[in-house]
Amino acid sequence: MTIQSRMRLIPGDEVIVYQGKAGDTYENALLSFAINPDTVLIFYRGQSIPQDSELKEEMVEIVSTCSRG
Repeated sequence: MTIQSRMRLIPGDEVIVYQGKAGDTYENALLSFAINPDTVLIFYRGQSIPQDSELKEEMVEIVSTCSRG
Protein backbone atom coordinates (compact mmCIF):
# COMPACT_ATOMS: atom_id res chain seq x y z
CA MET A 1 0.00 0.00 0.00
CA THR A 2 1.38 3.42 -0.92
CA ILE A 3 0.84 6.59 1.05
CA GLN A 4 1.15 10.25 0.21
CA SER A 5 1.77 13.24 2.45
CA ARG A 6 2.20 16.90 1.54
CA MET A 7 4.64 18.96 3.55
CA ARG A 8 4.72 22.74 3.57
CA LEU A 9 8.22 24.01 4.26
CA ILE A 10 8.52 27.10 6.44
CA PRO A 11 10.15 29.47 5.71
CA GLY A 12 9.74 29.49 1.97
CA ASP A 13 6.17 28.19 1.76
CA GLU A 14 7.23 25.44 -0.67
CA VAL A 15 5.07 22.31 -0.75
CA ILE A 16 6.72 18.95 -1.31
CA VAL A 17 4.90 15.65 -1.72
CA TYR A 18 6.20 12.41 -0.25
CA GLN A 19 5.05 9.11 -1.67
CA GLY A 20 6.09 6.03 0.25
CA LYS A 21 4.87 2.84 1.79
CA ALA A 22 2.66 2.16 4.80
CA GLY A 23 4.67 2.37 8.01
CA ASP A 24 7.02 5.11 6.78
CA THR A 25 7.79 7.83 9.31
CA TYR A 26 8.25 11.57 9.00
CA GLU A 27 11.95 10.94 9.50
CA ASN A 28 12.01 8.66 6.41
CA ALA A 29 10.17 11.30 4.39
CA LEU A 30 12.42 14.15 5.46
CA LEU A 31 15.59 12.20 4.77
CA SER A 32 14.32 11.35 1.26
CA PHE A 33 14.34 15.12 0.56
CA ALA A 34 17.80 15.56 2.15
CA ILE A 35 16.29 17.39 5.12
CA ASN A 36 17.93 16.65 8.46
CA PRO A 37 15.04 15.71 10.81
CA ASP A 38 16.98 17.16 13.76
CA THR A 39 16.79 20.67 12.25
CA VAL A 40 13.01 20.95 11.88
CA LEU A 41 9.78 20.81 13.84
CA ILE A 42 6.73 19.06 12.40
CA PHE A 43 3.23 20.45 13.03
CA TYR A 44 -0.27 19.26 12.19
CA ARG A 45 -3.04 21.74 12.99
CA GLY A 46 -0.77 23.47 15.51
CA GLN A 47 0.19 20.27 17.33
CA SER A 48 3.79 19.08 17.29
CA ILE A 49 4.41 15.62 15.83
CA PRO A 50 7.49 13.52 16.68
CA GLN A 51 9.72 12.74 13.70
CA ASP A 52 9.47 8.99 14.38
CA SER A 53 5.67 9.06 14.04
CA GLU A 54 4.10 7.08 11.23
CA LEU A 55 2.87 9.23 8.33
CA LYS A 56 -0.91 9.63 8.64
CA GLU A 57 -1.76 13.29 8.07
CA GLU A 58 -2.41 14.56 4.53
CA MET A 59 -0.66 17.91 5.08
CA VAL A 60 1.85 18.99 7.73
CA GLU A 61 4.05 22.02 8.25
CA ILE A 62 7.81 21.52 8.43
CA VAL A 63 9.37 24.45 10.28
CA SER A 64 13.12 24.94 10.03
CA THR A 65 14.82 25.63 13.36
CA CYS A 66 18.12 26.70 11.87
CA SER A 67 19.06 29.47 9.46
CA ARG A 68 20.50 28.64 6.09
CA GLY A 69 23.32 30.79 5.13
